[in-house]
Parts: sequence; C-alpha cells; structure tokens
Amino acid sequence: MKCPICKREMTDEGSNTHHLIPLTLKGKETITLHIICHDKLHHTFSEREMYSYYNTVERILKHQEIKKFIKWVSKKDINFYSKHKDTKKRKGRRSR
Repeated sequence: MKCPICKREMTDEGSNTHHLIPLTLKGKETITLHIICHDKLHHTFSEREMYSYYNTVERILKHQEIKKFIKWVSKKDINFYSKHKDTKKRKGRRSR
C-alpha cells in the first residue's frame, strides 16, 4: 500500500491513521499515512483548518508547504522518520 500523501510504499510499523476531519470535531473518515507525513499535517494545519478546508487528500496536496515536504521526503527511505519543528505560525495557533 502507498501513502496517499507522499506516494511511497508503507510498512506496518511506519504508518498510522489520520482523521481527515479531526476526531475532536466528530470526524469519522480515516486514511493510513506514514508517521512522518501524518506529523507534517498536524504541524502544518490547525484542527480548524483541517475541519473547514484541508479535509481531503486533494486539498492537502495543493498546499505549498506540503508540496515542498513531499519533494523532500520522496527521496527518503520508507522507514525514515524525523520530528518536525513547529513554525512560529503554528505555535501561535496551537490552542485555537
């Protein structure tokens, strides 16, 4: 199976589930992603942004920061993982 974000092959230990609409906002639909791709989504978008707009793979893939991330991660091994640093913009939105 391939990750719907980066299109790389996935392994069971390197993947987890993402709610397209956050679970805290009553989301039910899920997709399976690489852990690093999942983390990137949560470091790029607030839950409100995911709820109101970035709730489909197609919309997520159009975001400029995600495009840059995909270009970078596509060259990595399928089990590669690195923690993301919060951007100043994201840190300010964390509790909203």
